[in-house]
Amino acid sequence: MDNNNPTSPHWHRTRSEPGPDLKLFKVRFDWMVNPRNGHEEKMILLEGGNSVQVVAETATGEILLVKQYRFGVREYLYELPGGLIDAGEAPLTAARRELLEETGYRASLWNSLGSHPSNPAFMEGFVHHFSARNVTLAGALQMDDGEDIRLVAMPRDKVKQRLLTGGFKHPHTVCALLAFFAEDFS
Repeated sequence: MDNNNPTSPHWHRTRSEPGPDLKLFKVRFDWMVNPRNGHEEKMILLEGGNSVQVVAETATGEILLVKQYRFGVREYLYELPGGLIDAGEAPLTAARRELLEETGYRASLWNSLGSHPSNPAFMEGFVHHFSARNVTLAGALQMDDGEDIRLVAMPRDKVKQRLLTGGFKHPHTVCALLAFFAEDFS
């Protein structure tokens, strides 16, 4: 039981209005009433839809990573292939598309690793994680104009060690790899 307000433990939205369109995201302002004190606050939310991340493993035990520049930290990061789910597209379909676009590989075996909120503090949407096994080269990378991707195949053990020592900085990659290696940690 919530000792501060046992009758209404949820925030209540009194109104919403659209904010600017930021290419990948749309801003929305929601006025929310705090159940603890009844105070109304203007909150900022980013509407960006759902996305996917793929842990792609070759038959020889290498995991495909992409190294791409991230403007928020001004450096190239090792990440898993992935991206936004298009309108009306199923998560697995998006995962297959993103793997092919960002790596040039296809997979014969797919498995869901679950999903997590993208950033529950101020974003709507979930990241759906998948494993793709027995990946094989099917074509060339198909980068968007704003992408600069370098494909890296890293041995499974090296990926696991990098994960455990904080070598991956993108939280979506960390979540997907934790789900992928979960059996190894138990």
